[in-house]
Amino acid sequence: MHLIIETSTGAGAVGLWRPGHGLAASREWESLHNHTAELMPAVRALVEEAGGTERLTGIGAATGPGGFSALRAGLGVAKGLAFASGLPLVGVSTLEATAYPHRGSGAVVCAVIVAGRALAGWAMFDARGGGWRRLSDDRVTDIDELAASLRGEMLLAGEGAAAWAERLIAENGEARLAEERQPASRLCGAGALTAERLERGERDAPAGLAPHYARPPGIGTPKPPARVGRGRAARG
Repeated sequence: MHLIIETSTGAGAVGLWRPGHGLAASREWESLHNHTAELMPAVRALVEEAGGTERLTGIGAATGPGGFSALRAGLGVAKGLAFASGLPLVGVSTLEATAYPHRGSGAVVCAVIVAGRALAGWAMFDARGGGWRRLSDDRVTDIDELAASLRGEMLLAGEGAAAWAERLIAENGEARLAEERQPASRLCGAGALTAERLERGERDAPAGLAPHYARPPGIGTPKPPARVGRGRAARG
């Protein structure tokens, strides 16, 4: 079984993913600030339920985009467990994990999460013709830019899609809202993507796995420090 950690937004979740079968067990919670208090007890309970870390076969963690503290908490725990246990670790895109449960929809899927500061994290994927391919990079923009990017028939998935459904569907009348429950759906997507990467023999070095915030800076570009010229010695 693989341990899956998903703490990209205020809705956190961890689960045990059984390859070929799906989600065997999970824990979910809501956090206003970061997930530290809820995360470790949930992970500990699932590891015990699995029969200890020696019964696990891999670890998957969402890498974002998402909240700064939320992502750091989840990745910190995932990397610590990987270091301690020697289990293979892989990171998966939060937005692809959001969209992936809808890979059988036969539609273009736009995954949307709430990225804070009235910003949306989003990316588009093509599930038409039985395939699956990414149509855009992960992006974080304001809602206006997201709404202006929606074209044609489309399935809107994720917490952000539900939060801004009225605005997004008003902008694109051919869009429809996915039937799902978050964060369980996103956790399942992360589990399936983790299993696929591990089956291909892929793994990420824990030291090199970092959160992907994809957020524009909250403040302007810092100005370069003022150049201080050399003063002249005073003449007597």
